[in-house]
Amino acid sequence: MERTSSIRRKAMARQHKAEVMIAGEQLRLRLHDGKLIKERRYHLRTYPNCFVAQELIDWLVSHKEAPDRATAVRLMQHLMDHEIVHHVCDKRQLFKDAKLLYRFRKDDGTFPFNTEVKIFMRGQRLYEHLIGEKNSILQLREEHGVAYQRSFPGCQLIDWLLQNGEAESRCGGLDLCRALQEHGIIQHVLKKHDFFDSGLLYQFCINFRRRRRLSQLLHESEQDNDEGVVPSTQEDNHHDSPFVLRKNPPQETTNAFQSVASNKELKQVTSGRRGSLNSLQLHSAGFPPPVQLSSTSALKCNPQSVLHRTFTCEELMAPGGPFIKRVLTVIGDALGWGFVVRGIAPCYVQAVDPGSPAAAAGVKVRQFVYQVNGQCVLHLDHRTVSRLVMTGPRTVVLEVMEPLI
Repeated sequence: MERTSSIRRKAMARQHKAEVMIAGEQLRLRLHDGKLIKERRYHLRTYPNCFVAQELIDWLVSHKEAPDRATAVRLMQHLMDHEIVHHVCDKRQLFKDAKLLYRFRKDDGTFPFNTEVKIFMRGQRLYEHLIGEKNSILQLREEHGVAYQRSFPGCQLIDWLLQNGEAESRCGGLDLCRALQEHGIIQHVLKKHDFFDSGLLYQFCINFRRRRRLSQLLHESEQDNDEGVVPSTQEDNHHDSPFVLRKNPPQETTNAFQSVASNKELKQVTSGRRGSLNSLQLHSAGFPPPVQLSSTSALKCNPQSVLHRTFTCEELMAPGGPFIKRVLTVIGDALGWGFVVRGIAPCYVQAVDPGSPAAAAGVKVRQFVYQVNGQCVLHLDHRTVSRLVMTGPRTVVLEVMEPLI
């Protein structure tokens, strides 16, 4: 009993961390849309994709994300503690309401891509895939006279994983599902059982579609510290919640952010981070526009080119050249698209996040970006290409040129 309680507390803590990641990513995208995140100069040095702390505090208060400046500072400190944002030079561990520059780690490729993050991203991708299917296994089901919205038998989820190439065997599918449960992504409907390949009912714990409020996360964190439990929110009782109790199934809506099927392997990519449009907005997405960094930060964030040799635009456009053109449709999810571009006329793919929408669509390292949503970008730099993606629709149509040599 004590072991079960300990596992549940850990799952709750991981679930809260997942909520913080989603809220941080949603905030990052809103700040990009509002142009608060941009290239800035300080002491003759240029810092890409950063924001001024004082301006952000103004924005949080004016948009009612925080009731006052002191609370807004606490909210941003909460994001710093979870490695969502950091000072551009990493000289400060505290977030201050001053004219200091900070940056989201997904915007400079320093977001920690550990096992916990990979499991979270895998769970979000599976949820979006399942919820977007016409005949999804997530259905209204009853157990002991109680109806559970969007629930599924454990054996059916493993069947689905095998059919969609997400697991190679039932044993592998069981291991994945238990990892998702351990990280607070799925749970038994009554929170009484571990995951089994059986008819027991389970649900996703996290409503990935719900809009997060930072002040609410801070409140949950304080209650978590006091009681060891993360409470459900009012939004979680909304009809769109994946674990609300209902007698009648709600109307399903199409998901504009649905991810396509993804690779089954999860490997670490050190050259780019999900959501890091430090090149093309990766997730977290995630977990942004890339620019050339300078000094020591460039050594950490900008890896060496993956190209075997450089090509000019003229070489790419020459008739009969050693290239294959491909048209790829990348449907971004809440964490982004999952790839990084570098270069100046032409741009090329520097890194692809395994398991991301980009990887599923066929985006590969060393491909040259020829068009974005029908617009030729061959003669543009990576900053401009990134901006086109960030300001465009969530579904990005890429025309790439893949070298044969």
